[in-house]
Amino acid sequence: MSVLDAGRLCPALEDIPVAFHPAAFKQEARYLIDGKIKDAAPKKILSPIQSKTAGGIQPYELGVTPWLDPAIAMETMQSAEKAYNSGLGEWPQMPVEERIKCIEKLIQRMIPLEEEFILRAMWEIAKSYQACRDEFRRTIKYAEDTVTRLREDDLSSCSVQQLNEFEAQIRRCPLGPTLLMGPFNYPLNETFAMLVPALVMGNSVVMKMPAWGAWAMDLFLDALCESFPPGVINVINGDGASIISPIMQRGSINILGFIGSTAVAHKIIGQHPYVNRLRTILGLEAKNPAFVFPDCDLELTVRECLQGALEYNGQRCTALKHIWVHKDILDRFLTALSDAISQVKYGMPWESDVMITPLAEKNKCAVLSNWIEQAQANGAGIINPGGGEHAGNLFYPSILYPVTREMELFHVEQFGPVIPVSSFSSMDEIAAYMAECPYGQQASIFTRSPALAAPLIDILVTQVSRINLNAQCRRGPDDLPFTGRKDSAEGTLSVEDALRSFSIRALVVANQSGRELFDEILDKGNSKFLRR
Repeated sequence: MSVLDAGRLCPALEDIPVAFHPAAFKQEARYLIDGKIKDAAPKKILSPIQSKTAGGIQPYELGVTPWLDPAIAMETMQSAEKAYNSGLGEWPQMPVEERIKCIEKLIQRMIPLEEEFILRAMWEIAKSYQACRDEFRRTIKYAEDTVTRLREDDLSSCSVQQLNEFEAQIRRCPLGPTLLMGPFNYPLNETFAMLVPALVMGNSVVMKMPAWGAWAMDLFLDALCESFPPGVINVINGDGASIISPIMQRGSINILGFIGSTAVAHKIIGQHPYVNRLRTILGLEAKNPAFVFPDCDLELTVRECLQGALEYNGQRCTALKHIWVHKDILDRFLTALSDAISQVKYGMPWESDVMITPLAEKNKCAVLSNWIEQAQANGAGIINPGGGEHAGNLFYPSILYPVTREMELFHVEQFGPVIPVSSFSSMDEIAAYMAECPYGQQASIFTRSPALAAPLIDILVTQVSRINLNAQCRRGPDDLPFTGRKDSAEGTLSVEDALRSFSIRALVVANQSGRELFDEILDKGNSKFLRR
């Protein structure tokens, strides 16, 4: 008998609480260029949430998104170039405090849109209502914290450094036109965590909306348009291969902020004619492991592993994607994890405390099923009842053990509710696995023993960027560096680090022969860069 209640999976609109009905359908396929919002050829946005109708089961139709051709995409690139004007445009030359005021205007215009964003994102990517609300509020706080930090940094950079016979002033400057491409799973937070620092540091931006999440992001087009000078921010959408290639091939992009796959990142970067001029801030795949030792607090460990692997269906780069369990606790852990999964709530994203919701990506259930079948063919078993069952776009979580090198799930980032489990008996096995793994974002350690944790920390710090003790992997708090090694990331994001990632240090230096000129410029205040 199936663990999935088919009656809950395709609700009719009249069965959904009115407060959670999708926003009214609008035939507006809008994009932003040179300070103007324009209409473009539309593409329908279909929800991963399906409905039972007289004609059968159909996805809810939500709205439209612009589907631009390469020529229009190139116009947005030219708009960003014009706004930057080789560093002499209004925006890059604008005082930091004035740029901060523009960001603050954007924040104030966004705050009243919270509820509509939650509903749009919930319907478009099937993320729970609570998680969408958390994403919105975290984004607003991130933007507020960013401008606070920049004010502090700009004040401290006004000082003049004395170094022997030299005096110098060091400040951060923009790098130039920037291309930003955020992900579908956090369409607002991940994108704005790049957009806000890129803008406030004086860069002009072309932002491509994510494949899923574009309808939700359209909500902020007016706020973006009204908050910045023309051409500073340009927002596009369309087939990535068609509209991104000519932008990159033009060679004027100086920063690429991209969150997605390594393969796509390499393809985009490879189209730039001057790769040495291109700064990249990349969030790529991760295969974050958890290492579970016999002396762990089993209840805590299972709770953290469950949340870490299955929150928002495991569709997070920071999700736990491979659990390694010491052989002496293996049976107890698998039983406890299986029991815990049986208590996990699945259903529609407006339901309270729901963890498993429909998958946003088309054909994702088939992809996950193929990986499970391939693992089973090579000796793995499904541990929990109902694991791998799916109906519509909803996929019931599956624990697979033993997962070995012969199986694709040992190597790939599954980005879904499938939990590969392997066993180990020594630190040497862990060290060997980490050395061969191409990814290096984070890892979790579950033990009470410093004698076990300490040597494993020393192994992991050379392989991943963050180690979590008795806790799942995560990005926050946003004051901490967020990055990765190997094929997991380039560049670092945090409230402080992002300001550095989207800028470069420039300095004016004077020895004794130039000191009089240096001091006179400071005193007269006629330089935008060299100032008190």
